[in-house]
Amino acid sequence: MESRMPAAYIDPETAKSYPLDVPRWRSDDGNPLMITPLPGIARADIDTSTRSLWRYRAALPMDIAPVSLGEGCTPLVARDWGGARIRFKLEWFAPTGSFKDRGATVMVSYLRQCGIWSILEDSSGNGGAAISAFGAAAAIKVKILCPATTQPAKVAQMRAFGAAVQLVPGPREECEYEAIRQSAQTFYASHNWQAFFLQGTKTLAYELWEDLGFRAPDNVIIPVGAGSNVLGCDLGFGELLAARQIARRPRLFAAQPVNCSPIHATFRSGGEALVAGDWKATVAEGTAIKKPVRLKPVLDALRRSGGGTIALTEDEIVDATKRLAAGGLYVEPTCASAAIAAEKLLAAGTIKPEETTVVVLTGTGLKATAFMTELFGKG
Repeated sequence: MESRMPAAYIDPETAKSYPLDVPRWRSDDGNPLMITPLPGIARADIDTSTRSLWRYRAALPMDIAPVSLGEGCTPLVARDWGGARIRFKLEWFAPTGSFKDRGATVMVSYLRQCGIWSILEDSSGNGGAAISAFGAAAAIKVKILCPATTQPAKVAQMRAFGAAVQLVPGPREECEYEAIRQSAQTFYASHNWQAFFLQGTKTLAYELWEDLGFRAPDNVIIPVGAGSNVLGCDLGFGELLAARQIARRPRLFAAQPVNCSPIHATFRSGGEALVAGDWKATVAEGTAIKKPVRLKPVLDALRRSGGGTIALTEDEIVDATKRLAAGGLYVEPTCASAAIAAEKLLAAGTIKPEETTVVVLTGTGLKATAFMTELFGKG
């Protein structure tokens, strides 16, 4: 059997590599890190005795003792939507109510194994809740920096798990700047910067492959802020392709609100340099990231898949939230944008009704209780 070099951190910008046994959140040159390419796994490598995303642990870059709350194995349900039979992946069935649990379980498990017992994170809500929960399960001290405008339900969830929460005035990016300043004292376990978080989100691809009878879907539509689900799907389906378990990648489509759509604007420009915009607040607060840290890798993933981007108005997002709820799917507005994106892509002929299309619904409506109360509370 051909031997393979041990996995390592790698800086895609400089090609410098670093060993995995020393945790780090960025390279010596200040760039976000990835993990060197992995070979993927086959059906026989799935641990079918485990009912969580850790059933795919053979696909991880190293052996990690899990800190698990039963995350993963979320439902995939078919609904008539936009004139087609769409499959909705209900990621809010995760322990803390959002897809961020996938990345949090793997990242926190890795950090605990490396002897990190105090971590710092910045988040608009869901990432902070996930890392707070898994930090509590791992007996790791957690501090979360959140925008002062974060939904109270999300802040309460973090505090319930024992995290120290610091509310930061100003736009979302101020939290990241403050977290980087504080990283000199506490390890920065950022879901946007840490490569092991993406090793968790890539299990979404493996799970969809298994959900669909070990086939890849034709299209995956994802609500996107920093792009961790796009990158996770790119990694996971790329590994399945390398392992000859699928014949092709699915097309990946990123849904963003018009009010804050830097990935959409940059993708449509055809280049890689961030296209600046006069970005405003949006009901899809989980995607309100003006300067995604991993912009180029996200653009590369979308282009490599043959997919694209789409931007949605506030009215379209709110309408989709209402229509999904009317069909029994109670989701926060952030992920409702992916549902209306599917409808618009179908109407444009970009995706076909006969294709297998998955819409990733990333968070429960309970995450946006104040907004949902305003939307539905007036009888």
